[in-house]
Amino acid sequence: MVGTKTVKSIEEINEKIRDGSVCVVTADRMSDIVREQGVEGAAKEVDVVTTGTFGPMCSSGVFLNFGHADPPIKMQKVWLNSVEAYTGIAAVDAYLGAAQLSEDKEERYGGGHVIEDLAAGKQIEMRATGYTTDCYPRKEIETTITLNDLNQAIMLNPRNSYQRYAAAANSSERTLYTYMGTLLPNYRNANYSGAGALSPLVNDPDFETIGPGTRIFLCGSQGYVVGMGTQHDPGNGFGTLMVTGNMKDMSAEFIKGATFYGYGVTLYVGIGIPIPVLNEGIAKKTAITDAEIVTEVIDYGVCRRDRPVLRKVTYEELKSGMIDIEGNEMPTSPLSSFFMAGKVAEELKSRVERGEFLLSLPAERLSTDTVLKPMKQTKELPLVTDIMTRKVKPISESASIADAAKLIMETQCTHIPVVSEAEKLVGIVTAWDISTAVAKRHEGVSEIMTRNVMTADLDEPLELVIRKLDKYNISALPVIDRDRRVIGIVTSDEISKLIWRRKRWEWKLRI
Repeated sequence: MVGTKTVKSIEEINEKIRDGSVCVVTADRMSDIVREQGVEGAAKEVDVVTTGTFGPMCSSGVFLNFGHADPPIKMQKVWLNSVEAYTGIAAVDAYLGAAQLSEDKEERYGGGHVIEDLAAGKQIEMRATGYTTDCYPRKEIETTITLNDLNQAIMLNPRNSYQRYAAAANSSERTLYTYMGTLLPNYRNANYSGAGALSPLVNDPDFETIGPGTRIFLCGSQGYVVGMGTQHDPGNGFGTLMVTGNMKDMSAEFIKGATFYGYGVTLYVGIGIPIPVLNEGIAKKTAITDAEIVTEVIDYGVCRRDRPVLRKVTYEELKSGMIDIEGNEMPTSPLSSFFMAGKVAEELKSRVERGEFLLSLPAERLSTDTVLKPMKQTKELPLVTDIMTRKVKPISESASIADAAKLIMETQCTHIPVVSEAEKLVGIVTAWDISTAVAKRHEGVSEIMTRNVMTADLDEPLELVIRKLDKYNISALPVIDRDRRVIGIVTSDEISKLIWRRKRWEWKLRI
């Protein structure tokens, strides 16, 4: 590295590991050592910095080989505790993904739980079906297996150990259930992930020591970095790793299946990576603190790929338990376990010190400038702005039932947004509400309006609007701006007309 001098080699460090003279510290201690002894002193004293992370990593899974049955079967489909694994590989091989849901337990159980149960030595119910051939005459099989019954169980996680994670908050009026956990409405909480200063890629942002062939701690076993993970995006600070290891050597302590309410299943994975302190540059990078790690708080209340950034924030602020968003104090909660991340780093430290874990440098450097591309879409979805009715006349919440009835007659619109004195959306009334109000002799709009209003924004895909209408059994959504001012309305009638026009156009093209 330019500007630094090599102070030791990987061979020298491994020799110290073998003879027991190696100096190992966890990453959260390195900043204190650099502050006390300086970068040069720290580089000379410390040989290895151990990192650790323990958080939800949906992009994980296991390759399994079941061995051949008698008579043999070529599995087309296989289920483990009612969780389907992918079988398009070979006759009795399958890949079980952590995020796959059970077919009979809905979102409460899935691939991540099966993986944890296997690691814990539990019996798993296996069921497989296939088609018959001369060499594979069997059509189905049911049995029970444990991890020891399998020929191989190789964990291969396509995307783990993000360089950093964006935090999540919710500006909308309703609770959201996401892969970032439950997000309360109106900025009432923020969730985040990652282990901060203990995270592996934070301590080696230029991938000097972490790459293909790097030996790692993976769920209690010795594993390896395969290469860059899927969605590797170091150009924006979101580098990822693809990792592998023998599941038969793993510990259930460091593998935990989990369910995020309203979203689905994931797998908590314990990963620790030892970083050899080869020079002063590496010593300086491993001294990073939570106060120096910056990420963004993203608004998940806006349902599109490029969600708005609410503010930048440090991990020190996130870990404090409270941050400020637009003048409002918001509690923060980690999805990752700092306790378990520390335990991973400490366990790896102990194994290195006992001479049980040697270091390896990568066979090649990972890319540092790859940028994540969005999905190519040849058929764009229509947006709310393409179909909404813009000439909308809201009514004041202080208006009478008669005023609302008159407005419905004048506009021929059966859904009227209700606004406050500040012209912000506070409710909605329908023609049915008016009829009910007359029958029950209500007098004011505020008595009958629906207050918990589902809304849409201009750039929201129409497909998401249709999902809201169906989920909440409603027929219209007011379209609002960021200040909750009404700028239009989208109705099920307009959507039906658009779908009919599209189908008619497609039919004309065919003939």
